[in-house]
Amino acid sequence: MMSVLRAAKTLDLPDWWICAGFVRSKVWDTLHDFEERTSLGDIDVVYFDRNNIQKENEKVYEGMLHRAMPGLPWSVKNEARMHIVNHDFEPYTSTVDAISKFPETVTALGVTLGDKDEVILAAPCGLHDVLHMEVRPTDMYKQTEERRNKYRERVKNKN
Repeated sequence: MMSVLRAAKTLDLPDWWICAGFVRSKVWDTLHDFEERTSLGDIDVVYFDRNNIQKENEKVYEGMLHRAMPGLPWSVKNEARMHIVNHDFEPYTSTVDAISKFPETVTALGVTLGDKDEVILAAPCGLHDVLHMEVRPTDMYKQTEERRNKYRERVKNKN
């Protein structure tokens, strides 16, 4: 995990975090005493840059990560543009604000590295649910029936 975090750090992205399943799966694997890490569908690198919201930039960063650590399922997203993708959301104010509005509380987690490579955790919805393996919607996904349906569909599809 540290190699993945260090690779992401080399991009020098503003307000960057690796989030969602990368963090949740590690916590759950540890709680289950799994010796082998659960495979990840993707490694979500998120950042916040209002001054450069072109989707093409995300692909450039993904390419850089693929070259640095080939074979890993990198996904890079600028949360400053994701309100355009999530049509009914207000623009986010930061990456942690965006993480707080992920569908499930157990994936509303992020890690980044500080100046001395210390691991910093963001858990805007708290740690209770991930530590107790209780899958619930975030407040954002409780607000409307459409969002509740999206949440239910995700839980069903991800089993």
